Amino acid sequence: MRVISADKISKAVSDLCAKANFSLRKDVLECLKAAYKKEANKKAKKFLGAVIANAYVANKERIAICQDTGLPILFLEVGQDVLIKGDLKKAVNKGVDQGYKKYFLRNSIVHDPVDRKEPGFIPALIHIDLVKGSKIKITLLAKGFGCENKSRLKMFNPTVSFSQIKQFVVEAVKDSGADACPPYVVGVGIGGTADYSGYLAKKALLKPVACTKIRKLESDLLKEINRLNIGPMGLGGKFTCLGVNIETAPTHIAGLPVSVNISCHALRSAVIEL
Repeated sequence: MRVISADKISKAVSDLCAKANFSLRKDVLECLKAAYKKEANKKAKKFLGAVIANAYVANKERIAICQDTGLPILFLEVGQDVLIKGDLKKAVNKGVDQGYKKYFLRNSIVHDPVDRKEPGFIPALIHIDLVKGSKIKITLLAKGFGCENKSRLKMFNPTVSFSQIKQFVVEAVKDSGADACPPYVVGVGIGGTADYSGYLAKKALLKPVACTKIRKLESDLLKEINRLNIGPMGLGGKFTCLGVNIETAPTHIAGLPVSVNISCHALRSAVIEL
């Protein structure tokens, strides 16, 4: 049995807050660079260049990639042979609180979603999975709400065709237009229940964005989305979307939930293993 203290977890989460918000993921940055090289639309190319430059400045100066530093969402894979000395959820929230304050990140959390008074830094949303082993893997997703507000859910009949699912995903991006700061990364969750498909769609954003080798359904969706000609910030061009990631789960014989979770070009996540 391996013992990990609550303080160690808090420190790790605090560090992740900085890493996620200051350093754009390598896979996303590489896709942006690839898009920049291939883009022929001058206005779109200029914007892609600005986004890439912004990422380099944020990393160098240790400042936020975007002013919306998101709602912190934590995905924890806790080894079954780990003994946590302290309260796990309190430790995670303590780390988020410390990190967001220390690194001057925006306080965007309202405790009461109805009266919306006095925004703060916590609580974060925390998902915990028990896995084999004696380590804890912590992934932080800083999810901005310009793109989160464009999430979609549809409860399909189990007899639905692939083409109808693809149409739903493409329409979700089309409806988002330029509002959520394209080029997008699109997460799709298929299966489970209404709430679980939404979780899958968000978790899909944590997977590496593949600029080349991706599965056929993901590839088909990427091509159809990019035919929309929305382009970076609605300026037109080849790249409305950088990549499509799909996660699936078993579901009931009587239904087929499909959720879409869109990320802007500033897809910010970071991971650490303790």
